[in-house]
Order: sequence, then structure tokens, then C-alpha cells
Amino acid sequence: MQHEAHAHHQHSDHIAHGGHEAHAGHGGHDGHTPDKASWAMAAKATLHCLTGCAIGEVLGMVIGTSLGWDNAPTMVLAIVLAFLFGYSLTFWAVVRAGLTLKAAVGVALAADTLSITVMEVVDNGVLLLVPGAMDAHLTDALFWGALAFAFLVAFLITTPVNKWMIGRGKGHAVVHQYHH
Repeated sequence: MQHEAHAHHQHSDHIAHGGHEAHAGHGGHDGHTPDKASWAMAAKATLHCLTGCAIGEVLGMVIGTSLGWDNAPTMVLAIVLAFLFGYSLTFWAVVRAGLTLKAAVGVALAADTLSITVMEVVDNGVLLLVPGAMDAHLTDALFWGALAFAFLVAFLITTPVNKWMIGRGKGHAVVHQYHH
């Protein structure tokens, strides 16, 4: 009976993580260490998040700057677009994997909300702290340098957050069951 309970536990863990222990961030090969997500998995999840955030933020800054907007509305637009593009990368990936639109929205929200939020708070905070960055133009090296630095800092801070979440079956661990 104890063996059956252990086998059931292993099987339910396997199902909960979509049968992809390596994708679920397990530290060991036997699937018995769900609290130990790999740094590689966390970095991959963070790069995914960073990609969507970067697309949205740069687009928002380009639009706001091109329209002559002040810093605050430009930053708001950039943040909104960062969330939109961040969610959309996950959304379309799981739709391609066969999820309904409603289910895909749920997965994207569950997988990306905390990661994108941390990313946005950190990188926009860094931009606000870099002297002159908020007033730099798209043609200024300061604009691109400060943005690259902000994304780097955000990546370094968000990666441990993603590692923690994946290790608990949250965040991007939710998405991995849909990868083939």
C-alpha cells in the first residue's frame, strides 16, 4: 500500500508538471526535489519575459517620444505594452499547443504576471535613477545604454524570482506542460 501511495505521488507529480520534469525545473533527475528549480530554467523563463517586456517598452518609448509625449504617459504606455507583449508571447505559444483562447489567457496570466511585474518595477526604477535617461532621445547613446543597463539589472533580479516560482510549480512551470 505504501508503494502504491509513493507511485501515485510520483505519477501525480509527473502529470502536474506535464511529464517534463526537466522543464518543470526539478533539481534532481528523479523528480523528488520540486523545490529546486534549475538556474538555467529560471534564466530561460526570465529571457522569455524580458523579450516581451523589451518589445513593449521600446515600442512604447518610440511611440511616446515620436508623439512628443512627456515622460509619465510615455512610461505608462511602455509598461502597458510590455505587459501586452509579455503575455502575448506565452498566449500564442500555448494556443499553438492546442489550448482554447480562454485557457490560454489563464495560463499566460498565471505564468507571467509576477515575472513581468518585477521586471517592469526594476527596469523602470533603474531608468528613473540613471541621470538624464528619462530625457534622452531615441538617437542618444544614453537612452539605449540606460535601457540596456536597466534590462540587465531587471534580468538579474527577476531570475531568482522565476527560480523560486518554478520550484513551486508556479510561473513558467505552468507553461511547460504545453511544450512538445
